[in-house]
Amino acid sequence: MDVSGGSGHPRSGNDESAEPRAEPTTPATGSAHPGPTDSGTPEDRPADRPRTPEEETGKHTTGDAAPAPEPPASRPAGPAPSDTGTTAGPTRPPRPGRDDAGDDPASDGDRPAPPPAGPAHHPPDRTRPEAHPHTGSGAGPGRPPQRRPEPGGGLLMGRPFGVPVYVAPSWFLVAALITWVFGGQLDRVLPELGAARYLVSLFFAVAFYASVLVHELAHTVAALRFKLPVRRIQLQFFGGVSEIEKEAETPGREFVLAFVGPLLSLVLAGLFYVALLPVDPGTVPGVLLAGLMISNLIVAVFNLLPGLPLDGGRMLRAVVWKITGKPMSGTIAAAWVGRALAVSVLIGLPLLTQSGALGTDAVDNVGMDTVMDALLAAILAAIIWTGAGNSLRMARLREHLPELRARALTRRAVPVPADTPLSEALRRANASGARALVVVDGEGSPVSLVREAAIAGVPEHRRPWVPVSGLAQDLTEGMRVSAELSGEELLDALRANPATEYLVVEETGEIYGVLSAADVERAFVKAMARPS
Repeated sequence: MDVSGGSGHPRSGNDESAEPRAEPTTPATGSAHPGPTDSGTPEDRPADRPRTPEEETGKHTTGDAAPAPEPPASRPAGPAPSDTGTTAGPTRPPRPGRDDAGDDPASDGDRPAPPPAGPAHHPPDRTRPEAHPHTGSGAGPGRPPQRRPEPGGGLLMGRPFGVPVYVAPSWFLVAALITWVFGGQLDRVLPELGAARYLVSLFFAVAFYASVLVHELAHTVAALRFKLPVRRIQLQFFGGVSEIEKEAETPGREFVLAFVGPLLSLVLAGLFYVALLPVDPGTVPGVLLAGLMISNLIVAVFNLLPGLPLDGGRMLRAVVWKITGKPMSGTIAAAWVGRALAVSVLIGLPLLTQSGALGTDAVDNVGMDTVMDALLAAILAAIIWTGAGNSLRMARLREHLPELRARALTRRAVPVPADTPLSEALRRANASGARALVVVDGEGSPVSLVREAAIAGVPEHRRPWVPVSGLAQDLTEGMRVSAELSGEELLDALRANPATEYLVVEETGEIYGVLSAADVERAFVKAMARPS
């Protein structure tokens, strides 16, 4: 594919996205009716959609939430619930980016600020670096998008398999909580430890989250095996999250991707059990091994519950997807089961702990313990309910993404030499029904795009004396997009190279027209508002 631009006569673009003008006098490269949004000023634009959990993201999210484990013959202690999972899914198109071309003083004040680095969802986001870049056009049609800035999200601990692992600040809070609670439980089991029990508890907290990291790495390795880009792994208050930026292509892969996490947690529980057999359970190693065995078993079992955003919910989604042939049907079924599960956790978990069904002494479950049980249940229920709702929203987004097509959103453009007065260029555009101006060199190859914000900033009486070159933004390779792009590939290309306008070219290199980021934004919002 030729990404250098075409020469000769340009082809007219599709003007489907254009709004009719009563008296067209200015070709629009941003919107049909200039306004606060079209001028590119960030303060007047609608706020960007949050990044998918889960970053927003990506993305889809599978949770690894689990109730706290307990030392032998004691009440549940320390490890916080784990909310590990995968995040996938496209993010909102970028807001119009910085416009560095031109010396026109009338338009300098209207220059939009560059968009903030980072997501998605995920994701947004979100917008996110990729271990394996998406397909599509970032540096030009047919080329992968440029590498984006690091996602951040806490303290960088390493890059296993090339995926950054972050520890969020909230992890230190839960580590302190585990140390305090588990240390209190150790005082009952091993009173001879004294103050040293808190060092043992801190070791337990670190070892438990190392197990959570293994769970997340299982999701990550499976995703990379299926060539799905993984943005990052983050360890946080309620466990961990693997942010996978694309949806599995088949229900079988979706099932495997979700199942490997709980499977690894079960394997770890088995390994800790085997290691515990020759050890005296009344010693520090025995208590630690028993606690890690129980905590990993709870993480595995809890995440196998069949409701989004848990891994079991993703497995249920894959099964319904396989039966019906519709991924949206699987998402709806698993999300509503997830919401029912959230209500069950909110009501049932406190009742189980108070009744002694979880192996605790019901007589002791009064006062502060009852409040803590209710608080834990409320937090877990909120995580599950919110994750299920986010999964539904992301599924609806993916369903409508194919409606975003570069060819349908592109505005017709007229080529003009660099020294053409603005008034003459507007006359030619109006005469041909075009709504954008492309500056070309002597051979007819495009070199820059005239900015709509700059045109609007030039008073009408000055237009005969202002050449279009002074209002144009030089073309970079990232500002050339293929007319064949659509859906997530189109959003990837725009995210990788934020700008206000893009030159749309055919595979042969011919000019097709100009694509405005504002037009893509409006089409995105319109698609999201349409019911599934």
